Amino acid sequence: MNNQVDYQLELDQIRHALGYDFMSLALADPAEYDYVIRWKYASGNLNSRYKRIVLQSGRGIAGIVFKTGKPFLLCAVQEQVKQEMLFNYPIVNSEKLKSIGAVPLWNDARVAGVLLGGFRGDRQVNETMLRELQNTARQGIGDLNGKELLLS
Repeated sequence: MNNQVDYQLELDQIRHALGYDFMSLALADPAEYDYVIRWKYASGNLNSRYKRIVLQSGRGIAGIVFKTGKPFLLCAVQEQVKQEMLFNYPIVNSEKLKSIGAVPLWNDARVAGVLLGGFRGDRQVNETMLRELQNTARQGIGDLNGKELLLS
């Protein structure tokens, strides 16, 4: 009996349920001094370049969400991010995203990952959609329980 968590299947289901063009899950790998964050799973992706993106805590979308534990919203990438600053968001470039929302994925009162949803066309992620994404993350994904606060 294989009890391995199928993050890919879950991510595909969430993307279809919420209607995003692209969805990705970044998870933290403990590194020597800090955490290294990698996009481990993607649904609706154009290519597999997301797998080569490695971020430090506080860098890139996943790094910022991971460090702050707060949601991140870019309704209109072209209007909100200067062209010369786009290199700070490699997932946006590699997946040609025009609008994104990302939320922390909690596990036992610490941020263990980041769930990102994005659009390539004219649709824009808004506050309501970001809350839906947050509510989804709070349900937990795979073996991450989504619990932000643990009461003893």
